[in-house]
Amino acid sequence: MSFEPKSFIQEQVESLRHEVGEGVAINALSGGVDSAVCAVLGHRALGEKFINCMVDNALMREGEPQRIVEVFKDMGIVVRLIDARREFLSALGGVGDPEEKRKAITSTFYKDVFGKCVREAGAKYLVHGTILTDIEETVAGIKRQHNILSQLGIDPSEAYGYRVIEPLKTLRKDSVREVAFALGLPDEIARRIPFPGPALAARIVGEVTEDRLDIVRKATAIVEDELSGSGAFQYLAVLLEDCATGIRDNKREFGKIIVVRCIESVDAREATASRLPWDKLESICSKIVSIPGVNRCLYDLTPKPPATVEYV
Repeated sequence: MSFEPKSFIQEQVESLRHEVGEGVAINALSGGVDSAVCAVLGHRALGEKFINCMVDNALMREGEPQRIVEVFKDMGIVVRLIDARREFLSALGGVGDPEEKRKAITSTFYKDVFGKCVREAGAKYLVHGTILTDIEETVAGIKRQHNILSQLGIDPSEAYGYRVIEPLKTLRKDSVREVAFALGLPDEIARRIPFPGPALAARIVGEVTEDRLDIVRKATAIVEDELSGSGAFQYLAVLLEDCATGIRDNKREFGKIIVVRCIESVDAREATASRLPWDKLESICSKIVSIPGVNRCLYDLTPKPPATVEYV
């Protein structure tokens, strides 16, 4: 049976109205298509009883939080921008293990930052853009998704004081995009390449610091600019923990290593590396090694499996 996005929208709008009733629900916008779809569904279902928040966690692309607020303002949907950069950087300080980083982000988001928003708004429900792939990878032990709670045995009502509603938990990414178009979301959101919930923290191997974030943020901008017309499912830049010997200004340099990843996929369950033209790879490499402190640029050919899309 083919997927019918308009029927899905109607079902979820009615379900949200029934479950929330006279209460107040809140949504955390990340800028990705999953949370954006939840934002519009919630707005249609609940109107003023639905609150959208954008948390600036210091881990986003340059200017991204402000841009998301503007996009939804143009759609007539108000989004509150919350500055939580200090809280997240503090929680991630000294943490290098991938699972511990994800736990730190989850705890800081749900218990501290978002918990405060929920209390201030008097909300008893959190609408979250969890999709089926998130649940499957967490339950299978592949990696812990930041937005998985009940699937890990965490009772959000007991732990954080609110219930979680997941309207998209039966969908994969391709179906979510169909819903996004049916809801009238602009192309820059509906066609947006996947971006991890832990944001750039998932693209830094090792400790997350402001300096390392600055490097991977610049590399991300280069990769996204160069590959935006490639038609690939996803493309990203990763900062490794290791360093390599290089030469700059006729002097020996021990510099950072950036890995570029570009993949073809339908729903992120399986993926293969994109066969990019050599001149495109050379252009990306030339720009990335111009970032101060970076002297190596690698291209990742590994399919999924055995690799995951993200590095952390």
